[in-house]
Amino acid sequence: MRLVSLFTGRFMLCILCLLLAFSTVSSAAEKLSDYQLGSGDLLSIKVFGEDDLSIEVRLSDAGTLAYPFLGEMDVLNMTIKELSETITVGLADGYLINPNVYVTVLEYREFFINGEVEKPGGYPYQPGLTLQKAVAIAGGFTERASKTKLFIARDKQPDKQLRIKLSTKIHPGDIITIEQSFF
Repeated sequence: MRLVSLFTGRFMLCILCLLLAFSTVSSAAEKLSDYQLGSGDLLSIKVFGEDDLSIEVRLSDAGTLAYPFLGEMDVLNMTIKELSETITVGLADGYLINPNVYVTVLEYREFFINGEVEKPGGYPYQPGLTLQKAVAIAGGFTERASKTKLFIARDKQPDKQLRIKLSTKIHPGDIITIEQSFF
């Protein structure tokens, strides 16, 4: 009887560990898929076994794309997962049986940096980008650059400028301004 109790306890502990591991993997996957699509993103859409339905497309200025059989689709602010599901449902509705659709971002839209950097302008976004990395991409600070007067206008709120630090995460479409230092 004691052996059965010991076995049951260990079995339950193993089940609990497995559930914890799967929830950690699930939450990590959710964090990876929250990128919202916007105009200028270059996407690869692949349908397994259907080369005619596999395309590369850049989102229009309105955040749309033209897809075979489904026409023009408004995908602005969708996640990759949502777009994949939308295309899967559309193709399953009279075109394919059980389509396998995979969507990836080949090129993210640009972020912009101006003010006291060596090479101001627009640069392709890279996942994990911080202000410090963005400044490095733009050739570094000029001699007159302030390290504390750093501002950002987010793509979602272009009229609102926020003061930021070098460790701040940068998103596609952000406009960064580096002010001059007085000394």
